[in-house]
Amino acid sequence: MAKRVLTTESGAPVADNQNSATAGAGGPILLQDQHLLEKLARFNRERIPERVVHARGSGAYGYFEVTDDVTGFTRADFLSEVGKRTETFIRFSTVADSLGGADAVRDPRGFALKFYTNEGNYDLVGNNTPVFFIKDPIKFPDFIHSQKRDPFTGKQEPDNVWDFWAHSPEATHQVTWLMGDRGIPASYRHMNGYGSHTYQWTNAEGEAFFVKYHFKTNQGVRSLSGEQAAELVGKDANSHQTDLLQAIERGVNPSWTLHVQVMPAAEAAEYRFNPFDLTKVWPHSDYPLQRVGRLVLDRNPDNVFAEVEQAAFSPNNFVPGIGPSPDKMLQGRLFAYADAHRYRLGVNHTQLPVNAPKAAEVDNYGRDGVHATRYGSRHDKNYEPNSYAGPAQTDAALAAPLAIHGWTGTHEAPAHTKDDDFFQAGELFRLMSQDEKGRLVATIAGGLSQVTRDDVIEKNLAHFHAADADYGKRVEEAVRALRED
Repeated sequence: MAKRVLTTESGAPVADNQNSATAGAGGPILLQDQHLLEKLARFNRERIPERVVHARGSGAYGYFEVTDDVTGFTRADFLSEVGKRTETFIRFSTVADSLGGADAVRDPRGFALKFYTNEGNYDLVGNNTPVFFIKDPIKFPDFIHSQKRDPFTGKQEPDNVWDFWAHSPEATHQVTWLMGDRGIPASYRHMNGYGSHTYQWTNAEGEAFFVKYHFKTNQGVRSLSGEQAAELVGKDANSHQTDLLQAIERGVNPSWTLHVQVMPAAEAAEYRFNPFDLTKVWPHSDYPLQRVGRLVLDRNPDNVFAEVEQAAFSPNNFVPGIGPSPDKMLQGRLFAYADAHRYRLGVNHTQLPVNAPKAAEVDNYGRDGVHATRYGSRHDKNYEPNSYAGPAQTDAALAAPLAIHGWTGTHEAPAHTKDDDFFQAGELFRLMSQDEKGRLVATIAGGLSQVTRDDVIEKNLAHFHAADADYGKRVEEAVRALRED
């Protein structure tokens, strides 16, 4: 077997990769050592800006297989027949910490899935919780600032975390999820995933439905207590990455069953909860889960940087038969996600292998920019319309149109009959066993008792009282006991 030759970036062979060129045996290094300068310059640029949120992540390839007929609800081709398989890539992540953070922490988990369909890539960007802390994207930068490192102390501050929640009562539902037993998944394999937002499906007849996605883990839900998580972080800060990597390498391929809740579009206006409010769920008694298929992960990335760190997901990557809803948080993310990737990876990030379509051909007039690799033939034009048989629009909308009315301006979301910030948080609390309630209260009190301002504590306690009288009473008593110690 021929020996492989080390080369420079330009392909020239490298004579010596152990010693820099110098002026004499003991002299200073020479500026003419092109190989040394190239290595150091490249090394200085090997890191790209990390994601502001979801920086710490793991990923894997797999496939999605349709198990049930859903053609009555959507004309999406990758869901068009039972047994059809579509290649996928998934990225799991924590939300608040940096790239070097630990895996086993109390934090929501990202659940971002890319389907390489033959109609283009479809990205479904969600979390391991069905709800979120806020309902309007204008609050998102402030929310994240409150959860990240304080600009003075350089660490996460309970005062900041709970002060924001004190002024954002709609967060009570998600806080109850986060502080509950499922707040620290034992691994990425042992948690559910949710589309979280409301999306639109449109069938071949043009009928519109609103849907919510639920990926139920087939490994069973397993979570860690705060004490177990702290011990695991001390042993292996990369515990979830380790678990996912080793499971797939052993051939123990994790899987999830996808269900959807389906709401006919005509029912949305009169539903008891605002169906487009990200802080709310649709009770299963109103809209039962309907099985769609299964997601299986069976291949690890070859290079974590190239395929996980550079993976770019955007909820505005739809395919025919699937589209957005009036969900305000989703509407904001339609812009923000793609813009974040253009900043981090460049305007041509969609040409990177992990992001490029695998089962569909890209044919448009996008040209140039940093790292452009797709130019077309020398006869292709870069404008439209043209007289040179270039690609043209289909005139077929991806999804059904949404009716809009009213005056422009800043508006609060319209209230539905059961809309408030506390009812569903109380419902979640009342579903818990006594042991679960005890652990939830202890976790909340452990953080809230560290807050230095009494008014912030009182505002948060009022939220738990509003959700459920017993919930509020128990949290208040637990906080008081910890502050008196």
